[in-house]
Amino acid sequence: MAYATDRQLAARFGVHRATIWRWEAGNAEGFPKSVQLSPGCRRWCLADVEAWEKSRAAA
Repeated sequence: MAYATDRQLAARFGVHRATIWRWEAGNAEGFPKSVQLSPGCRRWCLADVEAWEKSRAAA
């Protein structure tokens, strides 16, 4: 399973890193929650992010 950092997602969507966290906190139209891999290490499952991205493109 592949995981992405907030920096990688910010670069992918052309937004600031804080926006990724804001999307997660506000559950921006189903934006996936991050998972804690270890203390101080949160990542997003890339498959979940891609599914969210496809659902937004279809809408």
